[in-house]
Amino acid sequence: MACAISDPQAVSKPIAARHALRNVRAFRRALLGWFTQHGANYPWRCTTDPYAILVSEIMLQQTTIGSVIQNRRFERFLDTFPDLHSLAEAPESDLLRAWEGLGYYNRVRNLQRTAQVILAEHAGTFPATPEGLESLPGVGRYTAGAVASFAFGYPAPIVDANVSRVLSRLFDWREQIQTSRSQTRLWSWAGQLLDSNEPRSFNSALMELGQTHCSPRSPDCPRCPIRNFCVTREPEKLPRKKPRRTPVKVDEHVLFVRKRSGPVLLAQEDGTRRKGLWKLPERSHGQLADLPLLGTRNYGITHHKVTMHIYRCSPSQLPPSEQKTTEKFHSSRELSDLPMPSPFRKALQELLQE
Repeated sequence: MACAISDPQAVSKPIAARHALRNVRAFRRALLGWFTQHGANYPWRCTTDPYAILVSEIMLQQTTIGSVIQNRRFERFLDTFPDLHSLAEAPESDLLRAWEGLGYYNRVRNLQRTAQVILAEHAGTFPATPEGLESLPGVGRYTAGAVASFAFGYPAPIVDANVSRVLSRLFDWREQIQTSRSQTRLWSWAGQLLDSNEPRSFNSALMELGQTHCSPRSPDCPRCPIRNFCVTREPEKLPRKKPRRTPVKVDEHVLFVRKRSGPVLLAQEDGTRRKGLWKLPERSHGQLADLPLLGTRNYGITHHKVTMHIYRCSPSQLPPSEQKTTEKFHSSRELSDLPMPSPFRKALQELLQE
């Protein structure tokens, strides 16, 4: 059962009406009644603290709920940075380590900047309207609406990937949803359907419907609580999206360099994608012809399929670096405290066990 702050209206009986906008009250009752009984009890749903809600929303951008729930990442982040002050003053290395496994590390940098702006320009008080929230670093229309409705009960609609899918099917919208015309239409529908008395529960319910019954593949229409309002007869074909980009294949050649006493050589990136993170040092393939290959690891990152080739190398064999990185030996004790991309963390753990 969802952790609701207030109780929505009871479940409505199935009706024969075919259009949600002409039967808005019945639509809301059906959706909210279902959510009251079946909504998931996520930790961020049991609070109205705008800081905790903002953290959860930033985490959930481009990251699945399963990844955020896994290993209690949300709770652990709040344990480490329980408020705006602790986040605003944190060293970047601590931020990156706490964010490890979630990817898109600029999100946590923007989150820190947001905390600093709220403290410096808003006396430590969150703006309570979508317009005020959108003025913060890294906060767009969706995140602003989510924080406003979930934390402050402000009647702001939200449209994410799940809501877009539900609305496209509900109104049988056949245009590509990424276009400005489609986005205008989707946000308009979300605003018209929104229950202004229960914006928190309504927005949560609409998103969760897209995660469950109205999933991308094999939607469970017979058990959908709003099936009586849904216009489409071809849910599997909606929403229409632009064709996905073909992932670019990339080969990454890295070194496992370890001193006899145990320290391992790592490189700290200075680029934009992984700035501040530590990883196994990289070299060009031509520099590694005489080194033994330990194995390969595969992972994906932002339209790329990466094959990591790992070579064993002694400190005396180390080829010169061709990249702008800081390279340093770290003891086993230090490794756990260093921020590191997940693929490299997993590879290093396996290498150290061999």
